[in-house]
Amino acid sequence: MQSRADVIDAALSWFDAGHFQAELARRVARRTESQRADAGPDLRGYLEDDIGPALAAMDFTWRLTGHPAAGGPFLIAERHEDDALPTILTYGHGDVVLGYDAQWRDGLSPWRLTIDGDRWYGRGTADNKGQHSVNLAALARVLETRGRLGFNVRVLLETGEETGSPGLRAVCERERASLRADVLIASDGPRLAAARPTLFLGSRGAFNFDLAVDLREGGHHSGNWGGLLANPGTILANAIACLVDARGRILVPGLRPPPIPDAVRRALATIEPGEPGGPPIDLAWGEPGLTPAERVFGWNALEVLAFRTGNPDHPVNAIPPRANAHLQVRFVVGCDHTTFIAALRAHLDANGFAMVTATPARTETMTATRLDPEDPWVRRVAASIERTTGAPPAILPNLGGSLPNDCFADVLGMPTVWIPHSYPACSQHAPNEHLLGSVAREGLAIMTGLFFDLGDDRRPLAA
Repeated sequence: MQSRADVIDAALSWFDAGHFQAELARRVARRTESQRADAGPDLRGYLEDDIGPALAAMDFTWRLTGHPAAGGPFLIAERHEDDALPTILTYGHGDVVLGYDAQWRDGLSPWRLTIDGDRWYGRGTADNKGQHSVNLAALARVLETRGRLGFNVRVLLETGEETGSPGLRAVCERERASLRADVLIASDGPRLAAARPTLFLGSRGAFNFDLAVDLREGGHHSGNWGGLLANPGTILANAIACLVDARGRILVPGLRPPPIPDAVRRALATIEPGEPGGPPIDLAWGEPGLTPAERVFGWNALEVLAFRTGNPDHPVNAIPPRANAHLQVRFVVGCDHTTFIAALRAHLDANGFAMVTATPARTETMTATRLDPEDPWVRRVAASIERTTGAPPAILPNLGGSLPNDCFADVLGMPTVWIPHSYPACSQHAPNEHLLGSVAREGLAIMTGLFFDLGDDRRPLAA
């Protein structure tokens, strides 16, 4: 019987021989842009021609399913070893954002894996093809060297995450029995920093909304009418200022979260956000009295994402007839996003902005989730990672961004542990998206060690 170290060494030798690179290159080459109306065959092909056969080679049974609300199919797979063994669910998404081919650096293409030093360029390398490829490869390496996992695995791969995961909640509700598991272990989002392995246990929610001021038809000359006609841009700017102050503090009581739980504060006590080469953190921004980690992982943020009045590209000397803005609330557990519009309406009215409309944006709302950082599952996974890397991982109660984790935590009712294999400066969603080869290699060691440990230790996974 091979030891834990032997299995990890075999996985790293497999990586160093170029096998992971070849798998990822093949997957990156598929143009799985879920925002394209004609992407259906590409999305299906990714699951049907690549992921499905890779799982079948590990003795998984798999099938594709769909939902009328979804733009692309879902893959559900299972490897069942014994009824007495615990079950893990893992998740990923095969779709990517638009390639923006012409905006990539010379010599790069979103649909070709290009390695430049430690950077592996290509659309989906970081989000999410590279990440779920690491996890599937780790399962394969344990099977290859040990002949068994020692637990059962279920896989859910979707193809619509980049458009808000339409249909995912409904599929989880419908396929509850097929997806039942003791825990979710999955990978998405970035590590806290490239050099620090990380766990996060949920995500902030995301609620987008629109504000608008529409006063009249057509613009009017600012010389003839300036001082006589109300300016919708001025009104909207002041309306936004009554929602969030000049230092980013939320002023609407109904958009503020409850106090940060003590367990969350303890988990964040040693966390320092930021990445070398990234933008410097504005220490005076956001809720006063909180650390940077508490502001991004334990509190809400109200962000102005877009503001428009008149013609910004070609301004004219005319008072514009209307103004609009697109805003977002990133919110933590304890907030009910269904009350946000009513809270906004009441606050705008109370401050004299009855003429400003507030409406939910036409995007899916992702609900906030958070597993207790002191949950036994967290300790178990963290101990395995420390055993592999020699250092304890950063433990984030939730990601600062948003994921459809509520489908697993709330609908399926399971603990959720995410182990990201990317880093903050990966250019996710932008031109020149990349994965760090060193992080992918370490991620493979981490996941191989974790899967070895879970199969070696037959205790119930919730223990």
